[in-house]
Amino acid sequence: MSGKRTLSEALERLEEISNKPNPYGTGLTLLAFGSSAGAFAMLMGTSWNDVFWSAILGLMVYGLVYRAERSKRMAEMLEPLAAILCAIAASGIAQFDPSMNIPVVILSGIIIFIPGLALTLGLAELAARDLISGTARVMDAFMLLFKLYFGVILGLTIGKTLFGETTYIAPDSLPKWAIWTAVPILSMALVIIFKARMKDSPWGVMAGVVAFFSAMLGGIYFGDSIGIFFGALAVGVYSNLFARWMKAPATIALLQGIVILVPGSKTYIGLNTLILGETMFNQSHLGTQIFLIFMSIVAGLIFANVAVPPRRTL
Repeated sequence: MSGKRTLSEALERLEEISNKPNPYGTGLTLLAFGSSAGAFAMLMGTSWNDVFWSAILGLMVYGLVYRAERSKRMAEMLEPLAAILCAIAASGIAQFDPSMNIPVVILSGIIIFIPGLALTLGLAELAARDLISGTARVMDAFMLLFKLYFGVILGLTIGKTLFGETTYIAPDSLPKWAIWTAVPILSMALVIIFKARMKDSPWGVMAGVVAFFSAMLGGIYFGDSIGIFFGALAVGVYSNLFARWMKAPATIALLQGIVILVPGSKTYIGLNTLILGETMFNQSHLGTQIFLIFMSIVAGLIFANVAVPPRRTL
């Protein structure tokens, strides 16, 4: 934009950045995938059994991601293959642990692929009248969601054939403090998964905490869906202040905060209810709730940019 690079030089530079080695190494990234899956299960308020098995599936998913980084053919089928294997593995584990909630564990295992963030950014672009990029991003996100969901259905069918039916035994739910603990754990895991710089990591972790607790406080007074608006507003203002103080793009902090808010998991659950008529949780009017959450996030980010304009457009 400043004229210091041509378009071809900029594209080469972007390619060079994307091909850089992982700054955190294989071991830490493996731990981050397992932690993010387990932390998401904690956020869902399930049980310790589900948290443990979700983390195991998260580790397995990273094995596929690691292989996909070195194989183009593997990369093309990564998401549906991960969904298939997670569903088969969960079906097998349920034979030994009938207290495991199979749909929740599968969803937690593949949560890193659920395109809630892409859907939100696509809708934000459409709201800003960036119609081409917004439409492309939204359609790409929906196709990824469909691939994941088909993989889960196929994997569950194979698992049922191999292992048979299981009788679910409801375990004790997680205590409240565990759900609160999940937010910083998930935020720290996202620092590694997003390959953020170490000096920016505290800001990213704090963005997740700001988003979650602002949304929670807003939800107490205005309901969960509208509470998300206050979470998006708070993390948007926080990210723009970060950009001013650190002279860095606001997205460094914004992405990790928005990921905590985006309803990608609820979109998946709504798809499950629509196609199979099954519910993972006792929630009514889920489709309306998903739409309200998406709109609340987009509106929150727009109001945040008005309240504290970012110095950088990225």
